[in-house]
Amino acid sequence: MPSARRHAPSPTRTRRTATAAPSRLSRTLHGPRLALHRRPRPVADTPADAAAAAASPAPAAPKPRNATLAALGVRNFRLYVFSQVLTNTSGWAARVAQDWLVLSLTGSAALVGLTVTLQFVPMLLLGLVGGVVADRFPRRRVLMVTQSIFGLSTLAIGVLAISGHVQAWHVLVAAFVSGLATVFDNPARQAFVHEVAGPQHLRQAISVNSAVFQLGGLVGPAVAGGLISAVGEGWTFLLNAVACLAAVALLAVMRTAELTATPVVARAKGQLREGLAYVRRSPRILWSVVLVGFVAVTGVNMATVLAAYTDQVFRTDAGGYALLTSMLAVGALTGALLSTRRRGSRITHLVLLAGAIGLLQLLAAAAPSRPVFITVLIAMGVVTLLYLTGSNTLVQTTVAPHVRGRVMALYVLVLLGAQAVSGTLIGWVCEHLGARAGMVACGVGPLLGAVVVGLALARRSEGGTRATFHRFTHRSPADEAAEPAREAVAA
Repeated sequence: MPSARRHAPSPTRTRRTATAAPSRLSRTLHGPRLALHRRPRPVADTPADAAAAAASPAPAAPKPRNATLAALGVRNFRLYVFSQVLTNTSGWAARVAQDWLVLSLTGSAALVGLTVTLQFVPMLLLGLVGGVVADRFPRRRVLMVTQSIFGLSTLAIGVLAISGHVQAWHVLVAAFVSGLATVFDNPARQAFVHEVAGPQHLRQAISVNSAVFQLGGLVGPAVAGGLISAVGEGWTFLLNAVACLAAVALLAVMRTAELTATPVVARAKGQLREGLAYVRRSPRILWSVVLVGFVAVTGVNMATVLAAYTDQVFRTDAGGYALLTSMLAVGALTGALLSTRRRGSRITHLVLLAGAIGLLQLLAAAAPSRPVFITVLIAMGVVTLLYLTGSNTLVQTTVAPHVRGRVMALYVLVLLGAQAVSGTLIGWVCEHLGARAGMVACGVGPLLGAVVVGLALARRSEGGTRATFHRFTHRSPADEAAEPAREAVAA
């Protein structure tokens, strides 16, 4: 029948259909095998092809297995770290010698406190001006000037002490001069880390810098104790002078062509207000500064409460106080080293760390014995340094280059200013209510800051408190992808 033959399926047509339209199962099974045999990218024969090939993304370079070692592979950063090792260690030693010299000359603890106050007052009054200078002038030159001032002032005190002509007012004047130099040194030094290490190593560089600072806090007082007992305070000051002048030499031999280029801001009116306005417009920086103020006002400066614990709770001598401070420094050094392995920093993580600092301090207040207290103290040092390095990293990787000095000046001003208030506040609580009450008071600031900033972030975020809590504990793929873009903008 003609109609039957006309509508019968052709074997050839059926095979062509099967070949042209393979089943989904066939595509699934053979997809990976075919992907292994993709043709190589065609060779660029025309200028248009060459331009297209140049625009195509290059394969990512393999990341080093140890990011900290990669950061130390940068020559300028190695020189910077060596200079910080010298100046931090000798600087801690000089502080101990300074306080001991004033006490031995006058016998007055009040004058020792006045010496410390003279070092802090210039920062409280002129701290933001130092940030403007750090943005307006090359930071390497600013650091060379400030380190020269540190070196010359301690050299003068050392010579006077060795010759036997030193008086208390000499030390007070030198402390005030050092405080003035610190106004310009701190913001320039904080911002200079970005220049010597580069944006790709910034996190590790900040962590290494914190570790060096804590190492200086461990070694410096021990060096001071040995030198003071062996040869007197004067040689401790001379050691600091030599270290500062060596730091100037290390800064001078840095290769300026290898520094990360940063814009130098021309002199203009309203630059201080511009920096403050930038912080107000940047929520990540604003809440970081607010939170570090809460944490620092009671939770960072532990010297006063540890001295009260030594005297009132454990009934030990100066050796017991040295043990407590050393254990806190061991924890802080551990935290600084652990922070080099962190992948990033977020404001929500900082809120959690601030809350952890407060909870550990409440736990320390309830510690029934000295071994338990020391264990909590070490954990407190770890968490505190994780918080401080994370906060510094978040601000440094977020801020724009042209206002970096002013923003870091505000950050340092809040951090150090709050610590200046902390000593008097916690000292009053320890004297009138006891050492354990003082430790409870230490935990109030971090916990209150975690609550205030956490609720503020929850109100501003989409999805409310539940979504904010999810962001506290999870790092989304979008955040992972956006992190390099934020660092590139900060660079």
